[in-house]
Amino acid sequence: MKTLYLDHAATTPLDERILEAMLPFMTDNFGNANSAHHLGQKAKVVVEDAREKVAHLINAEPSEVIFTSGGTESDNAVIKGVLAVSGNKKEVITSHLEHHAVLHPIEMSKMGGFKPVFVETEDCGRISARNVEKVITDQTALVSLMHVNNEIGCINEIKEIAELCKARNIPIHSDTVQSLGKIPVDVKELSLDFLSGSAHKIYGPKGIGIMYVRNGARWIPWMTGGSQERRRRGGTINVPGVVGFAKALELAVEEMDENTAKFKHLRKTLLISLDEKLTSCSYHVNGGNENKVPHIINLSFSDSDGHGVDGEMLLLNLDIEGICVSNGSACTSGAVEPSHVLMGLGVEDQAAKSSIRVSFGKKNTEEDVHFFVEKLDTVLKRMFNLVQ
Repeated sequence: MKTLYLDHAATTPLDERILEAMLPFMTDNFGNANSAHHLGQKAKVVVEDAREKVAHLINAEPSEVIFTSGGTESDNAVIKGVLAVSGNKKEVITSHLEHHAVLHPIEMSKMGGFKPVFVETEDCGRISARNVEKVITDQTALVSLMHVNNEIGCINEIKEIAELCKARNIPIHSDTVQSLGKIPVDVKELSLDFLSGSAHKIYGPKGIGIMYVRNGARWIPWMTGGSQERRRRGGTINVPGVVGFAKALELAVEEMDENTAKFKHLRKTLLISLDEKLTSCSYHVNGGNENKVPHIINLSFSDSDGHGVDGEMLLLNLDIEGICVSNGSACTSGAVEPSHVLMGLGVEDQAAKSSIRVSFGKKNTEEDVHFFVEKLDTVLKRMFNLVQ
């Protein structure tokens, strides 16, 4: 049976070119980058070369790039590290549409006397500077808003929001896990103080991420225990992962225009195919099609009476047909509750529960899209009891 993978927002397969770059540091060149002997120093040189490459690709200084275990650690480290030195300021601005790696540490900060403040989103799910301006006060300790939403693909007004924060001397953090390598990410252009990124979303290895901390930004390390990363993140450095991250980001930036054009074509093909071939029910694009990255599309389905389907069952039935999609963030798979992103967007409970996320990758084809829609229609007919 053919397997069709359409869940690239959850993770991507490791690019063979990236694996090739990593392999030497898993076998012969296995040194600990903090060891004084020649194998350790060779590893250290490799790590610093990778740091310089990553810094160049996001227009940062090498000293501003810290390697972590992934996006979740980076989000936690930024939020907890900034709030630890925030003084009397006790408000944290975020949105209900953030990844749980941001929402949970902010929720936990209430135990330390902090108050989460949720900015209102536009109807499409986009977060605008004008809405952030409505909630900023002299008590704002941090603004943490993602660049691109992982479930509906909204591109937020991060540059404008960051400029607003800069004028008020308020630190801003952006989770760029779904934008890094997909759309231009320039920390100076975006005026960011902090950034989080992850390799496995751009065909790199799992278990490696970055945290950008602008030189001069007030922050203290969250993970301690060693002198690694200039005492800003304890723990043995994942040398193969660091090499893989740098190579993955390099390739993603080089191939960005090509991939973007391809994803736009696949998205257009999907919508046309749904209009022409989906006979079992109607569909709705959650968050619409404006101000979106092209590789993520979130769909809900309903019959002529407005009844939806069980999204979990839809996902499982598609899986039986060999099609891999998701019903939201991979970190919440198995959750009974509907997507917090869709609920935050104002999508009705039933529609949210009948939604799936399709996310394209660079090896997907037009034929894949048509195959997906054909199987989707068959599954939905069965679920809506339209097949006798």
